[in-house]
Amino acid sequence: MSRLPVSRDIRGQLVFLGTGTSVGVPAIGCGCAVCTSTNPRNHRTRCGLVLGLPGGNLLIDTPPDLRTQLLREKIGIIHSVLYTHEHADHIFGLDDLRLMQFYLGGPVPLYCEEPVESRIRKSFDYAFQDASRLHRGAVPQLVFHRIGLEPIEVLGCPIVPVRLLHGPHFEVLGFRFGNVAYCTDTNAIPAESREKLRGLEVLILDCLRRESHSTHFSLDEALAVVADLAPRRTLLTHLCHDLEHEATNALLPAGVEVAFDGLAVPLG
Repeated sequence: MSRLPVSRDIRGQLVFLGTGTSVGVPAIGCGCAVCTSTNPRNHRTRCGLVLGLPGGNLLIDTPPDLRTQLLREKIGIIHSVLYTHEHADHIFGLDDLRLMQFYLGGPVPLYCEEPVESRIRKSFDYAFQDASRLHRGAVPQLVFHRIGLEPIEVLGCPIVPVRLLHGPHFEVLGFRFGNVAYCTDTNAIPAESREKLRGLEVLILDCLRRESHSTHFSLDEALAVVADLAPRRTLLTHLCHDLEHEATNALLPAGVEVAFDGLAVPLG
């Protein structure tokens, strides 16, 4: 088998791999109008992004649909991974990166906070045990890089971590890449974090549904954040089946849109 990756060139772009909530859209067993829609923009896999940076492709989270997403978008190589948090819909596609160690010639770098590393080491314990009896490639090769709230540089791109709250007691990270920011899985942005999110060209923001939720922004709450931060463009993500693509877009103010799987956005 060839070990030379064939990969779409996405340098200077951000590509939405998934824009759906933890159960995806369509949801298993649901017969609602959105889950049965023929509009492909209502088909939402679990949340993830890939950024084409100067030093390669940076993946944000490893959702359970990762293999399907990378094949769909013709992204053949991932050079590093950056994690927002440790929930299952954001980490459980990690094993799909097993081929990358051959393409990279070594382990895949993972950038994350301590709780994410701890969860990965528990959930994928086989990747950290003695692999001498296994064939090469049977387990993912990984190397962790611990991050916090200090700015970092990954693949030639300065990145500013932004603290977000995902419910009253659970902390996650958003990230700012130049004038683009990604804030998924949140229902509260502390005041000091909002200051890091001003002057944006593009804000990618959590928006689960119309009704309030204990750990995610509702549509009205998300729009209130947009009014405060005043980005030039806002793309709503982590959407459930309550928000039909076309109908929701028709309700939104200028500069705010519903994101969809496969959407590409310039990073410049």
